[in-house]
Amino acid sequence: MEPQRSLVQMLGSLALFSDLTHPELEAAAHTFSEEWFAKDQRILRQGFTGSGFYIIVDGEAMVRIDGRDVTRLGRGDFFGEISILLGEPPTADVVALDPLQCLVLAGPATQTFLESNPKVMYRLLQAEAMRLKNTLRWQN
Repeated sequence: MEPQRSLVQMLGSLALFSDLTHPELEAAAHTFSEEWFAKDQRILRQGFTGSGFYIIVDGEAMVRIDGRDVTRLGRGDFFGEISILLGEPPTADVVALDPLQCLVLAGPATQTFLESNPKVMYRLLQAEAMRLKNTLRWQN
């Protein structure tokens, strides 16, 4: 299978991109790259500059705040977006729990990508709203 076609299929299988047409998926595939991380590798470091918008394709990662495990992320989950959108350092570490495969969008390209893909932006907002709802539930 050719690499670009595989990336299109990979994107299409993720909820964040489920509303995109095939031509939209093909266009999106040109903006993402694939990255692999080893078990225990720290991908984002709390308090330092974020580098991208990451979407997990395979494997799991742990979100840690001040050394405390907060939540586990798996296939289809994403991270790094808050740091990029706010232009602030990450508020958490993200560490690979096992070999991790991610699709990555470079930080500077995120705004343009989201503005060009309102369906993805809407799905991202829904996911953020769910995260906020869950966080508020945990605090009560």
